[in-house]
Amino acid sequence: MAARILVVDDEELIVKGIKFNLSQDKMEVDCAYDGQQAIEMAKQKEYDCVLLDVMLPVFSGYEVCQRIREFSNMPIIMLTAKSEDSDKILGLEYGADDYITKPFNIMEVKARIKAVMRRNSTKAVPEKKDENIFVFKDLKMDHRNKIVVIAGKNINLTSKEFDILELLVTHPNTVYSREMLLKIIWGEDFPGDVRTVDVHVRRLREKVETNPSEPKYVYTKWGAGYYFHD
Repeated sequence: MAARILVVDDEELIVKGIKFNLSQDKMEVDCAYDGQQAIEMAKQKEYDCVLLDVMLPVFSGYEVCQRIREFSNMPIIMLTAKSEDSDKILGLEYGADDYITKPFNIMEVKARIKAVMRRNSTKAVPEKKDENIFVFKDLKMDHRNKIVVIAGKNINLTSKEFDILELLVTHPNTVYSREMLLKIIWGEDFPGDVRTVDVHVRRLREKVETNPSEPKYVYTKWGAGYYFHD
């Protein structure tokens, strides 16, 4: 089945060019030109990837990303004309999986899309049926359905946040450095750096920990990395 891509940008020529090139790779491309339209389309259809510009009418790309994360973990790549690290990190904090700085090469766009789709489709699946459900204290993880429940409340994690937590809880007391997590979770072809890991771990803690400064699930071993203590 052809990959379904949502391209969101208020510059029609850019959208037209991206759509044409992605269509050449047999991808199905839908287009949105403002933040509100993007959110509505993402609610109506599950996309394999969303190319999301930061500067948009109605809602900014950051707001769109945040709202999509309230109901979906579909991969999101931010398109930004700013090259500052703070802007890239901000996109990751809102739940984006990757970012591309304008002006961009369309071949890079295609490669990034294929990379995030590949990472999203190669999740580890537990082999034993009794390993599909993990329970520790008030934490419950359903590996098969990618669901996390804490104290009876569903926790909406992004795909990367779930992958980090899943890796840690299935390897308790094993310390993973930021470099190791970047390689395992994002893949060797990911162009970002270890700050990406820090951003996602911080967001993960904000969601699963009652007090992120005193974690009971995701611990830090200073100077070494992160681990789950059982």
